[in-house]
Amino acid sequence: MSIRLVPMSAERFPEWLDRSRTEFIADLVATGESPEAAHRQAAEALDGAFPTHGPTATNAVFDVVDSAGTAVGYLWIAQGEPDDEASWWVWDVVIEPGHRGKGLGRATMLLAEEYARSQGAHALGLSVFGFNTAARGLYESLGYEVTSVRMRKRL
Repeated sequence: MSIRLVPMSAERFPEWLDRSRTEFIADLVATGESPEAAHRQAAEALDGAFPTHGPTATNAVFDVVDSAGTAVGYLWIAQGEPDDEASWWVWDVVIEPGHRGKGLGRATMLLAEEYARSQGAHALGLSVFGFNTAARGLYESLGYEVTSVRMRKRL
């Protein structure tokens, strides 16, 4: 199944932003952050990335669209470091549950790499929560290497 990245429409962006915030908060809480800290961290990250509540030249959000024209997921990719314009970052990539297991995540990541290259990137990074073993396996199979590990133990 072929897919393509389609810039997210201004009409759909607020819905995506709300969903992204909610999912990020849930992921942070799942890793042990307090709900208050998770809300604060999500607000800082998303408000900082999208100060005008829309995509910017260095923060692109795409619908992942299949050959039938159906949105099967989304991708948020951005310039990673303000002092390194050639380093980009995948902040969020989601394939909707009903479309998983068909190679769409892999195809989306390859399109993300292509997009980053087109923007002058020489590197593409990402973070993956420790509990997301499927995503980690995908990234490792695509050649992404672990550059840091953050660990925690509940007492």
